[in-house]
Amino acid sequence: MLNYIWSFLILAGLCAAALFGNISGDTGVVAAILSKSKAAVMDIALPLAGLMIFWLGVMRVMEKAGLLELAARALSPVMRRLFPDVPADHPAMSAMIMNLAANMLGLGNSATPLGLKAMTHLQELNPNKQTASNAMVTFLAMNTAAFTLVPMTAINYLNAARVKGAHQIIMPTILATACTVVTAVVAAKLYGRLPLFAIQPDDHSETGAKTTETAMAGAGSISPKRKAWLIALLVIFGACATLEFLPATARETVLRSSGLDQVVVQAKQKAVPALKPSASAPADADAPAAEPVWKRLMNGGSGLAIPIMLVVTLGVGLAKGVKVYEEFVEGAKEGFAVATRIMPFLVAMLAALAVFSSSGALLLLEYVLRPLLSFIGFPVELLPMALMRPLSGSGSLGVLNDILLRPESTDLLKYTAAIMYGSTETTFYVLAVYFGSVGIRRIRHALAAGLTADVVGLAMAVIIGRMLFS
Repeated sequence: MLNYIWSFLILAGLCAAALFGNISGDTGVVAAILSKSKAAVMDIALPLAGLMIFWLGVMRVMEKAGLLELAARALSPVMRRLFPDVPADHPAMSAMIMNLAANMLGLGNSATPLGLKAMTHLQELNPNKQTASNAMVTFLAMNTAAFTLVPMTAINYLNAARVKGAHQIIMPTILATACTVVTAVVAAKLYGRLPLFAIQPDDHSETGAKTTETAMAGAGSISPKRKAWLIALLVIFGACATLEFLPATARETVLRSSGLDQVVVQAKQKAVPALKPSASAPADADAPAAEPVWKRLMNGGSGLAIPIMLVVTLGVGLAKGVKVYEEFVEGAKEGFAVATRIMPFLVAMLAALAVFSSSGALLLLEYVLRPLLSFIGFPVELLPMALMRPLSGSGSLGVLNDILLRPESTDLLKYTAAIMYGSTETTFYVLAVYFGSVGIRRIRHALAAGLTADVVGLAMAVIIGRMLFS
């Protein structure tokens, strides 16, 4: 199916470009192809390589410390029902849990390396190496559904546009993404039974599932002395991290009472010598306004998610006698190779999307769909967001920003656009990156399930937005 979709994007785009005169020039499809091809490698693949190297190293330490097995065991009842083909003790289970948890916390690009690691493990269980397994399709459908607890990107843009009550989209986004995830899972299960999406064995398929080393390999028991050290570490970090949830004045009071405030000032002055304290200005002249409690709690929780993971991982690893540095380096070695493998798939997909969007074909599709959407009650002003969101993350973010800054946009329209952005995902990008990382050519019903979930997410965003903000 992806062959036909990719060909349609390019051919329809080229025909539209010829119709509208967008073939050449700085804004033409040729320039767009070259620009997006460069961006696929320089702006996405190479930065992703750094993230991959870091996160795969962290996951290697977590695996050796036994933390991945612990996470998989805690959620195994749910995961076994969603992925019956994956053994409960297989590393794929824990890797998928880590990826889904990162997506729920809104960690953005940090979730991608975890998902690519999960795909690598799922490919080990896949007997047909060029065809997506049922577990892969279900996992990708859940990723494209993008269940989110805190849509911080949409909230930040609402705040930047001075839209009052930006936090009000949190619960609507949770409800919309919950419906999207349920739809994605159900669609993946139902579409997989259709003859159209039946598994086609490879010419040279492997009959046995290749197992990997167990998550507990290399992990030892924790002695009482090390357990006390670990508890002390967690208590100290927890006490310091609590300041993230308190007003800024609380940290200043603690630093002042301990005499560390001068150390902080000196460190900042050494880092940026040009920044000198002004004696003439009042001390609190430029003090920022106090943040709302809800925003402080969410920002603190989002900011602490990765540090907490690192502290627990390294603390438990050291307590169990794991050689954390050596294991980190060992796990990180495959990061650049994964990023290199996905480059051709990224270039192919982003170039096709660039042709389709820059040629005028997307505008033509909007023109054709406007009467139908007006008839069913879908806000026509949100049509660009609905069409762009599955195609491009940066493009849909630009559409969201345009809607928020447009003077004639109502609050209902702004809230609904933000919910829509937070309740769907860039389906084509996710499929290209995740399947490309393991060399899958036949994606079966993954795209159909992902787009079905997108449609439900968009519809729920409009329905919930009208219920709460009209």
